[in-house]
Amino acid sequence: MKKFVTFCSLVTMLLCSASMALAASGTIKIGGLFSVTGPASFLGEPEKKTLELLVADLNAKGGINGQKLEAVIYDTAGDATKAVQLATKLIRNDKVVAIIGPSTTGESMAVLALTEKEKIPLVSCAAGIKITEPAKDRKFTFKTPANDHVAAEKNLNYMAKQKQKNLALLTVTDGFGASGREQLKTLAAQKGFNIVADETYGPKDTDMTPQLTKIRGSKADAIICWGTNPGPAIITKNVKQLGIKMPVYMSHGVASKKYIELASAAAAEGVMLPAGKLAIYDMLAKNDPQQKLLREYDAAYRKAYGVEASTFGGYAYDAFLLVTNAIKAKGATTAQIRDGLEQTKKLVSVSGIFNMSATDHNGLDLSAFEMVRVTKGDWAILK
Repeated sequence: MKKFVTFCSLVTMLLCSASMALAASGTIKIGGLFSVTGPASFLGEPEKKTLELLVADLNAKGGINGQKLEAVIYDTAGDATKAVQLATKLIRNDKVVAIIGPSTTGESMAVLALTEKEKIPLVSCAAGIKITEPAKDRKFTFKTPANDHVAAEKNLNYMAKQKQKNLALLTVTDGFGASGREQLKTLAAQKGFNIVADETYGPKDTDMTPQLTKIRGSKADAIICWGTNPGPAIITKNVKQLGIKMPVYMSHGVASKKYIELASAAAAEGVMLPAGKLAIYDMLAKNDPQQKLLREYDAAYRKAYGVEASTFGGYAYDAFLLVTNAIKAKGATTAQIRDGLEQTKKLVSVSGIFNMSATDHNGLDLSAFEMVRVTKGDWAILK
């Protein structure tokens, strides 16, 4: 019996060695789920392009420890049901070791139920805080945009300095907007603000003048709009059309030049929001730890695609860097990648400097944002 056990152990060791050798000579497959088409294409298209750009660059430099990286990318079109179907395909057919995306909070919440069950690391490119919290229930789920409560707090801290205490909320009814609304109301109560108007709009609404007319009749000192385009751009136009003079704040969900383009420079003039540093990297101090990376990313993206890099593409950059660094640090199994992600410290990337932990699967703080104002069709840092 002892000889039989020894023989079995030897066979197991040989099989493991063969498996490891095969993995070393093969490719590492990661998945990408992005809203490349549909209403959230302004998020998904730059995410897809960024991931493709980074994978090509990595492979040109020899891959990871001699192994090439392959990205299998699918377009979810912003549909949560489709996102789950494609995530299933990535896991069962494509045999990926990690998934980057989806682009939106609603899709991410739908997909993470599957990836948690299958123990596949998911690095979402969406902002909703519930994607990663509580971390004890999201062991395989991470995300790259700063939590919406961080963006909400950045806005409120600035508004407090301006003595704007009476607030009007106008939030979209999707996952991103609902999460932002919840965080804004919680933080506002903690910080002594008064919510004097609380309006919502649908993701497909094309006119928000009824809600804004109610807000105009309130005693609000400022408006906070929480959503992603095209809604916020429509609201910005409506504010201008109605002649509303109160200050308007947006979420980080519109921190790209596309928002200014959609709203028009004239209507967006003076709008304020928390933005990632990519939007204003040329205004940063030269010793800023992110400045060099941001400049190089923008240059590479412009060279490849003929347009500037966006904050949203930056979310995929962050996810790629987190996953590849986890593989370099720990290995390419799903469990090793999960552990490597959770143990990430001081990783400088597009959205900030990531410091993950067992209780924080986002790893960004207030330093991830700068308060900016739209000035003459461009961003200007608020002091």
